[in-house]
Amino acid sequence: MAASATRESSLTLERGLALLQAVADADTEAPSISDLAMAIGASRAAVYRLLVPLQARGLVRRDGSKVRLGLGVLRLAEKVLPQLRIAASPALRELAERVGATAHLTVAEGNEAQAVAVVEPSWTIYHVAYRVGTRHPVHRGAAGKALALPPGSPGWVDSTGELQPGAYGAAAPVRGVPSLRASVGVVSMEPLDLEIVGPLVVHAAGLVTAALR
Repeated sequence: MAASATRESSLTLERGLALLQAVADADTEAPSISDLAMAIGASRAAVYRLLVPLQARGLVRRDGSKVRLGLGVLRLAEKVLPQLRIAASPALRELAERVGATAHLTVAEGNEAQAVAVVEPSWTIYHVAYRVGTRHPVHRGAAGKALALPPGSPGWVDSTGELQPGAYGAAAPVRGVPSLRASVGVVSMEPLDLEIVGPLVVHAAGLVTAALR
């Protein structure tokens, strides 16, 4: 009986998560109860039951027969960036110290790339001050361009003066983390030895991937 109850709870949780995902995947018009029942392969009655705890936590809201994401999702999202910073900090610290340049974790948000974690080297006479929260188009700068690197392509990209005159950058994508488009890179006011720095940013991106799994 205990094993049966555990399996039932697991199935309920899986269906609830599938339901939340189905609501989130409806980018334009909010799905109806019938739409959601079809999407997760459940009855309308089951969808109504699954919606109750999601509504209680503010993760979804009912608008007549339509279902939309609730503000509770935003409260959860606010917790994501601090967790990303904590997970990425050791890899960024190692990268910054080894290269002697400012290291950063950049995440795609729509058509923009945002620096969500920055670590400056401790031993350099001077280095780039790169602010957390800095945004730029995803098609500019090494950090943005790395987001678009397809699997099997060269492991990193570099840029010169695309975001700041006289600045040099190199970045590699963070791969293997579902729903996350991110890159790890460095920025410097001096030219980078890419034969050395390129593999280092790839290694750091791999460490971030491992930390987030």
